[in-house]
Amino acid sequence: MTSAPDKDSLAGPGTQAYATGRQYELRRGDAVTVVTELAAGLRSFSRGGLLLTETYGDDQIPPGAAGITLAPWANRVEDGTWFLDGRKQQLDITEVARNNASHGLLRNTAYALVEESQHSVSLEATIFPQHGYPFLARHRVQYLLNGDLGLMVRQTLTNHDKASSPFVLGAHPYLRLGDTPIDELVLTVAADTRLLADERLIPRSAAPVEGDTDFRAGKHIADLSVDVALTDLVRNAGIARHTLAAADGQNVSLWQDESCGYVHVFVSTQYPGRSRAVAVEPMTGPANAFNSGDGLRWLAPGESFTIEWGIDYSPGAAG
Repeated sequence: MTSAPDKDSLAGPGTQAYATGRQYELRRGDAVTVVTELAAGLRSFSRGGLLLTETYGDDQIPPGAAGITLAPWANRVEDGTWFLDGRKQQLDITEVARNNASHGLLRNTAYALVEESQHSVSLEATIFPQHGYPFLARHRVQYLLNGDLGLMVRQTLTNHDKASSPFVLGAHPYLRLGDTPIDELVLTVAADTRLLADERLIPRSAAPVEGDTDFRAGKHIADLSVDVALTDLVRNAGIARHTLAAADGQNVSLWQDESCGYVHVFVSTQYPGRSRAVAVEPMTGPANAFNSGDGLRWLAPGESFTIEWGIDYSPGAAG
């Protein structure tokens, strides 16, 4: 296990401080990953010095939620409200402009180290009972550089409460291909269905993909302005794969296992220092699942649920 300079969350005089806390640096061959204490986030993944995810400065928290993990819900809960056994639950409003509760309860939480090695790190945080989510749970996140030099992420939620608890798990990585201009890249997502959302990004219905939301044959990023959840994913041996590719065949892909039935695609024009940034977000359920029930799962007391996703690189003809 190789660590970034000074891993302390609160650095003393003359030492490096990080806004995202302790930094865990994993290495295997030419693959390097940096994971943060804050939100068990993916700060960067690279191969041979080629950045394959968006990153950010030491003094920044993740812009646009870059790389954070999401529990016990992904995306949004409308008005922060849902009902448990007929009783209204009110979550804190964390997306004020749209009056939603956004990106779960651990976005601003420091994860504790469980175990680490040169190739892997596992971090864990507790979700304590609170208004809007009266359950005790733990979210464990493992990052692993595998023998093929890809990155695998395993997220596990365990219910430590006496009652069954609802959840959606997800993550918020942004893909890139080094310094290749983002507008030259093509995004391919094999999904047959899109969720139709309102102006607050709350899904209201579903329809077949079309136009800017049909990525099955690939779309140039330069032509896109989307913020959409997709489902009915096409899989090979249970794995759905979404690819960002250059003209020479070089590509980076995000894969997700069968537990993740949704992927959210967001093309941002607000990412610091980038003309555009592309988030490809694996999720077990879409926005507002606590109310719609779409993709929503429940954990019995003592039960756990695990999702796996990851990022791979292929040099294509460039290699």
